[in-house]
Amino acid sequence: MDNPSVFEVELPSFQSDVVERSRQIPVVLLFWTDQVAPAAETKATLERLAGQYGGKFALALSDVAKDQTLAQQLRVQGIPSIRVVKDGQLAEQMEGPQGENVLRQLIDRLTQSPSEALKTQLKEYLAGEDFDGALAVLKEAIAREPNNVGFKVEWADVLLVKGDVDGGRTVLGTIPEDTDERERPAMRLEILEEAAGMGTLRDALNETEADGADLDARYRAAVLLASERRYEEALEEAMAILRQDRAYREDAGRLTMIRIMALMEKGSDVAKRYRRRMFNFLH
Repeated sequence: MDNPSVFEVELPSFQSDVVERSRQIPVVLLFWTDQVAPAAETKATLERLAGQYGGKFALALSDVAKDQTLAQQLRVQGIPSIRVVKDGQLAEQMEGPQGENVLRQLIDRLTQSPSEALKTQLKEYLAGEDFDGALAVLKEAIAREPNNVGFKVEWADVLLVKGDVDGGRTVLGTIPEDTDERERPAMRLEILEEAAGMGTLRDALNETEADGADLDARYRAAVLLASERRYEEALEEAMAILRQDRAYREDAGRLTMIRIMALMEKGSDVAKRYRRRMFNFLH
């Protein structure tokens, strides 16, 4: 096999190849056979994920058509069947066919740091606008790790996204200014406070539609859209300002784009695209 993280295992090598190896990285053990189509599909999916995750977990394969000894030892009842071994212990198991999303979630749980896992959970809650669920996860995380300022950064940001400006400001005040990613909730607070005195988004958009050269209206629209997390639309308004008048409010088009991108998650495709557009325009 081309990927050293994917290997075949039998009972004699189980202790060294799986149990001992699991003390370094999690090992996903799959019982499968080509004779069962869902099992072969699960194997193909896990092999693909093993390549994508770059050695963060190992995939041990036991072909029950060749040898059933290990499957019998671990009381495997059906195929496909998954056992997860971590830190020398059986950590989880799954029976039957599993979709790629389920398998990816399993591997994320196994391989992510507490901070990464928290951000994954938060992303799911925020996508569904379940702010109370996000805050519950954060409170539990902070109770478990009270000195983790990264969790407080996320707590402040979720409060602000929820619209609790006073609560977000209070939490933000407890976070040292040099804390990684503190700029995100700090900028969100700044945007929300500015948006509060700008009237309604509908009025601003109506004004830009009536007169595309009305840069004051475009600026209001950009800030108000950003306050509602409609980032791509906000960036488009700020980009329009940059194109029409670089000197407007002392380069407000470019600076507003930078402020909006500070609200977005690291690695955002939208932010990357608009950063390239801004760079190409300026240079």
